[in-house]
Amino acid sequence: MSADERVFVIVGASLAGARAAETLRAEGFTGRVLLIGQEDEVPYERPPLSKGFLQGKDAREKAYVHPREWYAEQDIELMLGRRVVAVHPQAHTVTLDGDEQFAYHKLLLATGSRVRTLDVPGADAAGIHQLRTYPDSEALRAALTAQPSPQVLVVGSGWIGLEVAAAARGYGCPVTVVAHDRAPLRRVLGDELAEVFRRLHEANGVEFRFESGVRSFGDLDGAVRSAVLEDGTELAADLVVAGVGIRPDTSLAEQAGLAVDDGVVVDAGLRTSDPDVYACGDVASAWHPLLRRHLRTEHWANARAGGKAAGKAMLGQEISYDQVPYFFTDQYDLGMEYCGWAGPGDYARVVFRGDTAIVDGKAPEFIAFWLTDDDRVVAAMNVNVWDVQDDLQALVKAGFQGTPADPARLADPAAPLADLLT
Repeated sequence: MSADERVFVIVGASLAGARAAETLRAEGFTGRVLLIGQEDEVPYERPPLSKGFLQGKDAREKAYVHPREWYAEQDIELMLGRRVVAVHPQAHTVTLDGDEQFAYHKLLLATGSRVRTLDVPGADAAGIHQLRTYPDSEALRAALTAQPSPQVLVVGSGWIGLEVAAAARGYGCPVTVVAHDRAPLRRVLGDELAEVFRRLHEANGVEFRFESGVRSFGDLDGAVRSAVLEDGTELAADLVVAGVGIRPDTSLAEQAGLAVDDGVVVDAGLRTSDPDVYACGDVASAWHPLLRRHLRTEHWANARAGGKAAGKAMLGQEISYDQVPYFFTDQYDLGMEYCGWAGPGDYARVVFRGDTAIVDGKAPEFIAFWLTDDDRVVAAMNVNVWDVQDDLQALVKAGFQGTPADPARLADPAAPLADLLT
């Protein structure tokens, strides 16, 4: 079969899906490419939804991976507002809503994630928001800028919850954050860095209610007006944002009989248990050659790099997807980049370079290193310190390859980061 007779189908018109399609063309694939997505929007990047776009700083189009006309120019069939309802690996076909079927030679699942919702009485009241799509962000921005300013309740103290809290404070709204944990971001960053983010938000007027959740919501004429916490405390709330996490959208993979375990299980080449089906982005639990574990990463950088790697893998190229996990956030005047992987039990201590104190509400400047018992760097974070990610990622790679670092030199601002491995 000649190359131009092949059909590659990508399910998920997301950042990951768009990057895969782009890569197919860039690598010279001349066959048919179908990029299918449930949303009506052209593929876009999601970070602005809780950052620049929500804050009113960035135009909608700034987040588009490519303008709409680019897909036609590249002969990529962009099928928006369409849903794939079934995958048939043995027949090599996909079925769309309306019973339309397409045959494929290679298939990529870039179906991403779905937001978790609040399952408590009153959670269907007007004024309770989630944040995953552009319409979600538009509706939330309109609600935050209403007059008089609404009393905002954020449920969840992860990245989305804290970024929304910062945006709401930027609009002058009173904000309370409710979370089951004892500090924000603790499960991701540990106690040391969680304390920094707690102090940052409190310095900017956010009130926290930790080690509690929402038992129910109260409404007036169908619109939310209050929340009752698990300890019986009642809080006023005109606007609620549920930032309680996301879950991988594995429904198609499960229906198709593919291996699923907290995501679609793929090897280092992003291949599923079926040799002609691949997965990348939020939905993929990929074997990481450097970290030597299956890892599912719910961040922009993974979608961007994973889509490119998946496109190459679909073309038969040998891929070992060993991208160092990376994410970033912007909250108030704090900008941060994180690389590596340091979950609970993966590190022994955190070493700081710089001062983490928040003075007069201003975010600090520092670098943090997560170290194992034998002083290997397994994660690093730069806060308001820029142009150091290459050096930090080199330290993390060396750490996972078994090379320790000198904690005293890590903490010394006079020791160049680029020299710490020599």
